[in-house]
Amino acid sequence: MILLKNINQILSLSSAHKKNGRSLNPDDLSVIEKGCIIYDQEVRFIGKFEDAPQDLVNKVNITKDLNGYVVTPEIIDSHTHLIFGGNRSKEYSMRLNGADYQTIAKAGGGIIESSRGTNSLSDEQLFKESCEKIERISSYGVGTIEIKSGYGLGIKEEYRLTKIIDRLKNHFNPKVKIINTFMAAHAVPKSFSSSSDYIERVCLPLLDKLSNEGIIDIIDIFHEDGYFNKEDVKLLFEKAKSLKIPVKSHADEFKDNSGASLAVSFNALSTDHLLCTSDDGIKALASSNTVATLLPGTGYFLGKEQANARKFLDSNVKVAIGSDYNPGSCHCDNVLLLASIAAPNYKMNICELWSSITLNAAHALGLKNQGALIKGMDARFSFFKTNTIDEITYNWGRNLAVEFDSI
Repeated sequence: MILLKNINQILSLSSAHKKNGRSLNPDDLSVIEKGCIIYDQEVRFIGKFEDAPQDLVNKVNITKDLNGYVVTPEIIDSHTHLIFGGNRSKEYSMRLNGADYQTIAKAGGGIIESSRGTNSLSDEQLFKESCEKIERISSYGVGTIEIKSGYGLGIKEEYRLTKIIDRLKNHFNPKVKIINTFMAAHAVPKSFSSSSDYIERVCLPLLDKLSNEGIIDIIDIFHEDGYFNKEDVKLLFEKAKSLKIPVKSHADEFKDNSGASLAVSFNALSTDHLLCTSDDGIKALASSNTVATLLPGTGYFLGKEQANARKFLDSNVKVAIGSDYNPGSCHCDNVLLLASIAAPNYKMNICELWSSITLNAAHALGLKNQGALIKGMDARFSFFKTNTIDEITYNWGRNLAVEFDSI
C-alpha cells in the first residue's frame, strides 16, 4: 500500500464523474487541498489524512511527501498515429505556400507517402522509434496512449503494425497503458479499384485473423470523401459488431457527411475531428454515450477553422481532446499543451479542459475505471512539480510533469 501525503492540490474530478463528463462547471474540478491518497492497484482512500481509516494507514509500506506537488488523474491521449516512418516536413511548407491537404494527397503525398516511409523500416526500427516517441510523450505526464495502425495499407503491412503496437503495449505495461487501435481503413492505395474493394480484400480478412489473436482493442476508419464512405463504414462496423470489438471513427473533418450520426448509430466509443458536424450530428451525440473527440492541433497545423467546441459543450455532448499526433496533419505529440492552447479558442472552462484529457478521454477509449480520482477507481495519476493546478495549463511550453520515481 502506498501513501501520498501533504499533496498541495489533488484534482479529483469526483463531481465531473458524477455528471458523466457533461455540463461541467469550474467547481466540478473537486480540488482537495493538502490531501492524501492511499492506494495499491486502485484508490483506497482520498481526502484529508486525519480522515483516513486507521486500518488502511497500518497497511502502508511506502510513504511519499508531496508537499510542493500537484496530483491529477492520469492524462490520456485518446487519438494518435505515432507508429510511422519518415517525415512530411516538405508538405508543411507546401501548405504554408498555399497547397491544401487533398491537393497534396492527390500528388502522391499525405498518408500514402507515410505508408512508403513506414513500410521501408524494419520491425526493430519501427519499434525503437515508437519507443522513443512514447517515452517522450510519457514525460509530459501522459500515462495512457491510444496508437492506431494505418500506415501499412496492406494485409501483411497492417498485420505487422498491429503486432508491433501489441509489442509496445507489453513493453510499457504498466508504466504506460497503450490502446491498440486497428485502422487499416486509413486510405486507399492506387492498386485497389475502390474503397469497398480495399475493405473487402484487406480490412475484413485481416480482422478475422487478428481477432483470433485477441490483440485489437478498437477499430477505426477514416470516414471522409476520397477515403471511405458511409457504406464502407457500415460494412466495417458490422464486422466489428460480430467480433465484439468496439469502434470509433474519423468524421466530418472536410465537410459534414453525417459521420457523427453514423458513429452514434453503432454506439461508437468516440467520433473524432468533427470540424464540420451539423446540428443533427451534435444532437445525436448529446443523446448518446459516444464521445466527441476534438483535435485542435490538426486545425492549427493545417490552418483550418476549429470545431465549434462551445456548441458541443452547451448541447450536453461529452467532449474529449486528443493530439492526433501524426507525421502529416499534426506533428505535435503533447496533448496537454494542445488542450491548454485550444481552451481559450474553444471557450472551455477549466473543468471542461481537464476533463477533456482525463475523464472524457478515458471514456473515448472505453476505460470506465479511469479519468477521475475516486475510491475504487484505478490508481493512475499524473504528477506535477508545482503549487497549483492552475499553473500547469498556464505555463504553455513548460513541462512541469515529473515521474513518480523521481519524487
